[in-house]
This record gives sequence, C-alpha cells and structure tokens, in this order.
Amino acid sequence: MKETIFPARLHILIARHSNQAIIIRRGPSKQTCVIGWDRNNNVFRVSQWLKGRIYERRCDISPSGKYWIYFAMNGKWYSNMGAWTAIAKVPWLKVIAFFPKNDCWFGGGLFLEDDSYWLNGGYIDNHQLSFDSKEVKRNITYRPPNYYGGECLTVYYNRLQRDGWTLIEQSKKVYLDSETIFEKTLSKQWILQKICHAQVDSPPGKGCYWDDHIVYNQTGKSLISPDWEWAEWWNNSIYYAEKGCLYQFKIKSANQLSEPKLLHDFNGYKFEPTQAPY
Repeated sequence: MKETIFPARLHILIARHSNQAIIIRRGPSKQTCVIGWDRNNNVFRVSQWLKGRIYERRCDISPSGKYWIYFAMNGKWYSNMGAWTAIAKVPWLKVIAFFPKNDCWFGGGLFLEDDSYWLNGGYIDNHQLSFDSKEVKRNITYRPPNYYGGECLTVYYNRLQRDGWTLIEQSKKVYLDSETIFEKTLSKQWILQKICHAQVDSPPGKGCYWDDHIVYNQTGKSLISPDWEWAEWWNNSIYYAEKGCLYQFKIKSANQLSEPKLLHDFNGYKFEPTQAPY
C-alpha cells in the first residue's frame, strides 16, 4: 500500500513588539524544523532540526522576539529526558534554560515580559531543573487567567486571548470532540474567526488539536477556509498557512479582499544538522 504523504504542517509565533517570528515546521511526523521569519522583508532562515516533536500550542515567543519557550518530546524515556521544556534564543533550539520531564502532561509556558516567563507545570509540577539562565527568570507566582486542561490548551488559549483574540463560544459536539471559537476584528467591516478543534478522531493529516478559519464581513460575505491551519492579522494583512505554504492577502475595501500572495513554500525541506551560534 502506498504511503500517504501530507504537506508540511506549520504553526507560527509572532513577537508582539518586533517584526520577528518563529515558524515551527513539522514533517515527516517525527522531524521538526524551526525557521526564523523577519517580517520586515519576508526573509526566512532555517535554524535547527529536531528528531522529535515540538508541541507548538505549548510554545510562546517573548515580546521583543529575542527568546522563546518550547515543549518537545523525542520519546527517549530511558534517559529520563524523553520530553522537556526549554528556553532558547530566537530562532534556535539550543537551550539556555532546560527543564526535563518524564511525561507529556502540561509543559511549555508563556512569556510575561522579555526577561520572565511562566512554566506550565500543572498542580503537581514534575519539571526538573537541569540548568537555568541569568538572562530570563521563571515567575513561580503567576497563574494564567483561565485553565483549559493539562495538555496544549491552557497555554494556547491564554496566548490567543493575550494577543487580541476574543473567545466567542465553546461547545462540545460529542464526547472527546469540542470546538472553541475565537474572533479578531480586522476593520470596521471584516472579522477573522478561528475555530479550534480538540478531537480524538481527527481528520487525516491533522493532530488531535487543529484549527480552521473563516473570514467574513458585516454584509454577510465570507471566505470559509478549512485548510488554513494557522492565520493571523498584521499590518493590514491576513497571513495564513495552508498545505505547507505561507500566504498573505490584504483588505481592499468593505467587500473585497486581494488575491493571496505566496510568501514561501516550506514543503520539500530535508533534515540537516546545524549548530547554534551561541
């Protein structure tokens, strides 16, 4: 039987106070690549690869885009470091603070300021401190505004709301299948809607957590985009990831959107070992 090959899966973390961003590219399923994106000139720089999984919805980037926090798993449980949370310099994977874990519950976290972060440890935090950094410090008293469970969503949904998304609706379709809808107002006329799925029996090529999107305006005109796996609004443009590619389009008027512009195709990348410059 011929193996089904899926496009690369993309998730993007955008710095709030700079033009820096990180693209987390997954594919094949057990390989992950991190790519720096300079949004000023749309330059993309491949940094490092991981033979494992980065849980993109448990990650965050600092406001200035200097650091990021990620949760990763390589399954080497015999070493007691089969999963870990790390702080690194953007856009690299090499850690400056390292917290091994022996499971995949919780993990990751959020940046509170450029030099402080919250670690998603849950009620019984089993992160182990391997080594720490003087550049950034863990805030042990902070608690996020809302709790959404012990996997990806407590980090992801709080990050969305911090970054200007409004939670509109939560609904459970059937057991272990729910939708949470967020919206962001783009202009007086246009709204971008993000439908976040938490689903055990998810469609082929998607994980148990996946998103789709709708763009609509006040007159009822809509662009339904089930293949967008990530989307965000910036600089009067909607940026979105679809089938391993990153696109941009602009709002032209109250009833018209521009044609999408391909910024980069991330399919076809191959694993390549690279050393961080620090």
